[in-house]
Amino acid sequence: MNKLFYWSLVSALAGFLFGFDTVVISGAEQTIQHLWGLSGMEHGFAMGSALYGMVIGSLIGGWPTEKFGRKQTLLWIGVLYLISAVGSALANDVWVFSISRFLGGVGVGVSTVASPLFISEIAPPDRRGRLAGMFQFNIVFGIVIAFLSNAAFAKMGGDNAWRWMLGVMAFPSIIYTLLCFSLPESPRWLISRKNDRRGAVEVLKQISPEASEAEIEATANSIAEHSAHGVKASSPFWSKRLSLPIILAFLIAFFNQLSGINAVLYFAPRIFEMTGLGKQAALLQSIGIGVTNLIFTFVGLWLIDRLGRRTLLYIGSFGYIISLGLVAWAFHTQNYAIVPACIFAFIAAHAVGQGAVIWVFISEIFPNEHRATGQALGSFTHWVFAALLTTFFPKMVEAFAPSAVFLFFMVMMVLQLIWVKMMVPETKGVPLEELEAKLLGKS
Repeated sequence: MNKLFYWSLVSALAGFLFGFDTVVISGAEQTIQHLWGLSGMEHGFAMGSALYGMVIGSLIGGWPTEKFGRKQTLLWIGVLYLISAVGSALANDVWVFSISRFLGGVGVGVSTVASPLFISEIAPPDRRGRLAGMFQFNIVFGIVIAFLSNAAFAKMGGDNAWRWMLGVMAFPSIIYTLLCFSLPESPRWLISRKNDRRGAVEVLKQISPEASEAEIEATANSIAEHSAHGVKASSPFWSKRLSLPIILAFLIAFFNQLSGINAVLYFAPRIFEMTGLGKQAALLQSIGIGVTNLIFTFVGLWLIDRLGRRTLLYIGSFGYIISLGLVAWAFHTQNYAIVPACIFAFIAAHAVGQGAVIWVFISEIFPNEHRATGQALGSFTHWVFAALLTTFFPKMVEAFAPSAVFLFFMVMMVLQLIWVKMMVPETKGVPLEELEAKLLGKS
């Protein structure tokens, strides 16, 4: 295992903890409501506390990533996950539980800023998509492991099974935190924020041991030229100069959630029950969603540096439109038999397209001096719309026919297809500093 892959894998393990933390609560939520006699509003607050933390974490995640560095931020993410796991498992009232879950959510939010950004900054252009995309793969892998872990602890039975479900995350959190000590700092952060060219060159030599001294120096010169400490003056983030990357980051996160992906992931049993499936069959179909997501996320990572980001967004858009259109038609005509297959196709389209691309793409399109802030903008947009969709989806299916809801998602994906055609650049294989010149219109 070469150093570059190892470093990328360690950073991407933040995604595994993200996926595990997000889903593990599903196995404990009913027990917790009964144990503490929570009202519907109190239960909703307790369950949503992690999501509120994700929104806050994504909003502030750019600040520690820029000020303290990528490595230190990744390490403290592990500490937040550890505190969350132990606090949730040992909680004796809903307030301790909610605060613990909130801290884990902050870790999730910050991880969506720091991890893809760190990997994109250490990866060579021809491997950047696959390596940065490991973050998304680990999210999906963490989700699947959480489902399996919950099932294993549920069989133990007893009043404290839910505590084991939540507390077991302490073990991977400790391993991840310790592994973070072995990471180097991003050479781009060392030059742009610390003005430490010597340290950056040493890291670049480890990243590309086959490169000559002249090639390493040329890379360092290119980074310095495009950094705040280089010959170009630093500019404000909210500026006309950065308008294209800002629009691209906002819209890819916006369309990611307006596909309905979180509604399907969070409410899959409810959707399947609407087709007439019994509760047990619906839960079984939901496990199939997790497996499908994992398999096709791997396919997306295999393709991202071969076909490119834009091409995968095209493939995903067409897959979304066809599968969502068929689900809408099935509910309208009561041909429910095709709904499970169409939902699986929808998950596959997401995994190959938006799922594989979003975190990689956002981490590529901003200049060095604004990359953390740009990543935070995309992450914050993602989590705000995720929270809104999760909150309002149950009300949507009550107020409107399911066919109308899925038709709405399909129309949004038609708009995504138009956006990809009109605005999205291909970033495959292009060095980050060259992308900066291309997207900011510099010669």
